[in-house]
Amino acid sequence: MRDGIRAILKLHPDFNIAGEAENGHDAIQFIKRQPTDVILMDIGLPGLSGIETTSELLRHSADTRVIILSMYEDEDSVVSAMRAGARGFVLKQASEMDLVDALRTVARGGTYLSPEVSDKLLRRLQNGNMETRSQGPAVEGLSPRELQVMRMVAEGKTSKEIAVMLDLGLQTVRSYRKTMMKKLGVSNVAGLTQIALAAGVTHLPGHPHQLHQQPPVHQQQPLRAKSHHA
Repeated sequence: MRDGIRAILKLHPDFNIAGEAENGHDAIQFIKRQPTDVILMDIGLPGLSGIETTSELLRHSADTRVIILSMYEDEDSVVSAMRAGARGFVLKQASEMDLVDALRTVARGGTYLSPEVSDKLLRRLQNGNMETRSQGPAVEGLSPRELQVMRMVAEGKTSKEIAVMLDLGLQTVRSYRKTMMKKLGVSNVAGLTQIALAAGVTHLPGHPHQLHQQPPVHQQQPLRAKSHHA
């Protein structure tokens, strides 16, 4: 998919491709070195999800505008993306003109949602329910950062790997793990994983509702487009 997006952007001289990254950690490191106007972010990145990467990235570059690319149009993903700071949510099956329109709209300071997504959100708003589905009482006391660490631990990441992905110190990650286990009343990773699965923080591989699973190779990685409109 990246090749297709790159080819599309090259047809429009008002955009310049500033760079690409393989995963969320690399994207955050890139933005620290080279502030960028607009980022196209795959929701299904390996390691840090696209939504988690968006939140982290905007802590380092508040002026950057992020558009989430997703195969999914479920409302929870859209609401979570917007709360993380994304300015757009575009489905991967969107047309070339829809993608370009999204980039130009967001580059000018606007917000863009694919029509299918905006229709679903409108119905949800009309029903008076804009909250994401509860993750269950067991994890309600955890902070967003603790939930990130919990998901990664449950997915088999080591403390060292988590530290690299989240750009944290190793002792900080170990402290998060210790605090989480104390809050949840568990003493090992197996217990932590069981709670994470039950609360929907993560899912078993192949689970039909898994949104953070690494997608096929042709649908990976965020692509950054630097726009002359911004």
